[in-house]
Amino acid sequence: ALREREVLMRIAPHLISARRFVMPHRPELRPRWMIRAGLFLYDHLAMRELLPSSAAIRLPTHPSGKGLKANWQHAFIYSDAWVDDARLVVLNAVSAAELGATILPRTCCENLQRENQLWHAHLRSSHAGVSTDLQVMARAVVNATGSWAAELQHRFSPALPAKQLRLVKGSHIVVRRLFEHDNAYIFQNVDGRIVFALPYEGAYTLVGTTDVEFSGELDDICISESEIEYLCELCNTYFEKQISKDDVVWSYAGVRPLVDDGKVDAKAITRDYLFDLDHEGAPILHIFGGKITTYRRLAEQALDVLEPLLGGKHGAWSDRALLPGGDLVCEVPDNQNVLGFTQYEQSCSQQYPFLPQALLVRYLRLYGSRVHRLIGQRNSLAAMGEEVLPNLFAAEIDYLCRHEFAKSAEDILWRRTKLGLHLPADAAAKLDAWIYGQSS
Repeated sequence: ALREREVLMRIAPHLISARRFVMPHRPELRPRWMIRAGLFLYDHLAMRELLPSSAAIRLPTHPSGKGLKANWQHAFIYSDAWVDDARLVVLNAVSAAELGATILPRTCCENLQRENQLWHAHLRSSHAGVSTDLQVMARAVVNATGSWAAELQHRFSPALPAKQLRLVKGSHIVVRRLFEHDNAYIFQNVDGRIVFALPYEGAYTLVGTTDVEFSGELDDICISESEIEYLCELCNTYFEKQISKDDVVWSYAGVRPLVDDGKVDAKAITRDYLFDLDHEGAPILHIFGGKITTYRRLAEQALDVLEPLLGGKHGAWSDRALLPGGDLVCEVPDNQNVLGFTQYEQSCSQQYPFLPQALLVRYLRLYGSRVHRLIGQRNSLAAMGEEVLPNLFAAEIDYLCRHEFAKSAEDILWRRTKLGLHLPADAAAKLDAWIYGQSS
């Protein structure tokens, strides 16, 4: 995972950025020498080219100490990367479509049947209350359904030994900014868990995550009152600015499907992944576990398993393929694209002087070099079309609907962007009405 991190930074340099993380030291949990030793290994196992090494800091004299309570004196600072997971998913889908894949958003698989060395899939797509049934044939199927993977394995590969998944809910809260610098924090708690606090969308701080065993309905996942209280209490241990549930402006929760390795404590369960192949007839590959940092490697290994069964062998290539918008300086994954973001921003500022700087930076972080497709030949803010919502122009909406499969306000305000955080509660209804009016 540590080596893969820099691979991802090179293939999506606009989307995945370096971040410095500060860990205030709690001597009652771990001695400083132990943390230093762990960070030494972290630095040297990673084969770093893009990220600076770790260091010990004194909080009273370091910029990262501002915002923390005065009793926190010592800390360690290390480097990691940050990505908006929703946009990473979208860019992979856009890339796949440009390579010839058919992308079917809002489509569920109702049934699968093996017939004559083929899979016959009954799909159902739905949008705006209208459902459409599709029949698709495939030579192979990959079950990468996450929390539903074990259920689908049981349905379609009953001869395979059943896999046990532990479903662990992780929840986040967003509050008004708790500190003014751009570093993030990693906080240790007395229960052994860690929680992160990151600068988020300019005016906010993102706090998470929790680790809670989950046994509810997967279609109804949300943060609990106890999780909100837990995250607020931990923040209040470290930050001068105190928060409560009333300060939470947004929250989200997801369920991690972890392979049950017998560990009692949810936080201790492995985040590794494993494959289970059923090739009695047309093959189906079941995938269990995994995490975002290793998604590309997981997909590469899945193809390594399937390709011999399908009569081909193309070899690994995705570590040398930029995700859409990643060609900031050169057209191959290279450190220049990562290190040249500021230079690229300056160049675009000169090319599009009519764009407010904050809007341009948002475009560049979301779309990278695809900003040129979004703006096209427009040479004024008025030419970007109607400002449907504050800082959301018709040109961007059109780009997202045409090129990134967006169909609704929720897609645009929360999945393709996070503009929903900055807009009033009625913004989604206004945007949905506008999109519907354009398509009518």
